[in-house]
Amino acid sequence: MHIFTKQLLLLIVTLLALHGQDVFADKPTKMPNPAKPQQDTQAALQCAAFSPYVGKLTPDYGAQPSKELIGTLLDKLVKDTPFRCIMTYGVINGLDVVFSAAEARHIKVIAIIWIDKDVAVNSQSIANGIQLAKTFEKTIIKLSCGSEVRTRNGYAFDGEITRCIQALRAAKVSQPITTIDTWWEWCNRSLVCGQTSFSAQVDWIGINIFPWWENRFSGLHTCTTAAQAADFHLERLEEVQQANPGKDIMITEFGWPNGPDNGTEINIKTGQHCGIAGPKNQAAVISATFAKLARKNLSGVVFEAFSEDWKPSNEGNFGRFWGLCQGEPPYTCNKAFSLRK
Repeated sequence: MHIFTKQLLLLIVTLLALHGQDVFADKPTKMPNPAKPQQDTQAALQCAAFSPYVGKLTPDYGAQPSKELIGTLLDKLVKDTPFRCIMTYGVINGLDVVFSAAEARHIKVIAIIWIDKDVAVNSQSIANGIQLAKTFEKTIIKLSCGSEVRTRNGYAFDGEITRCIQALRAAKVSQPITTIDTWWEWCNRSLVCGQTSFSAQVDWIGINIFPWWENRFSGLHTCTTAAQAADFHLERLEEVQQANPGKDIMITEFGWPNGPDNGTEINIKTGQHCGIAGPKNQAAVISATFAKLARKNLSGVVFEAFSEDWKPSNEGNFGRFWGLCQGEPPYTCNKAFSLRK
């Protein structure tokens, strides 16, 4: 999960308090259905979110992840986890190396073209994304124009998302296209889940679901425990599916922090301690969620492959504890989870 801002989450709490009133919801734009590119016909995907900003690296400034580091991390993922599919968060600033490295290791990739406030950088990302999508047509299986753009910025950069989608269409990339965001955004910010202006523009829908963070910011539901998290994930997915019949819906981020062991999140409204962190609960959430998805032949991306130490500046103390594998050598991985049905 990239940057869950307090301002937006507090907005979500306020909107939830409206008990389903959709006064802030945008109305779906009627658009002709685009010609759909070739769809991936493989079995349901079981993927891990992959970001190589481990150790002292940060995406905000300084050195870029090296080719050698990216190779080391992917080798570790292949050796110590069952994942042969990853989701990446950018196509420039050295991250373009990920795709050749993944191809060499027979790893499939869901590629996010990062979209944010800098229009010039967005243009560079879109151009690189198109080139990479065509170069690695068999490795990159899905594309997304941004991740949580609305979560970070509201509707301010909807035009940039649309510009990206239209550029990919014009370039005739073969991969199916979406824009990834939280389930709340894909529900059009309404408890009565509805379509958004992007529903008609995309081939598939990627939703991020984190009961851990909702335990912190929501004032309307009781705490979701690790044992309840998988059902929470599936319930949110089903709501988005009902609002978007016929669309391929995928959970593009879910997970649970592996530490600090026995640490609890505290609800900012009630003061209630919600959920317990730790490797055992992390494994249980991952295993149960993938099992429930597999029974329905649905895909999912667990967040995340490697813990990132830069995240606490944005997400607090639990931000550095989401990785299946540690973010420092020897990159020890949590092997207690299962992907079986």
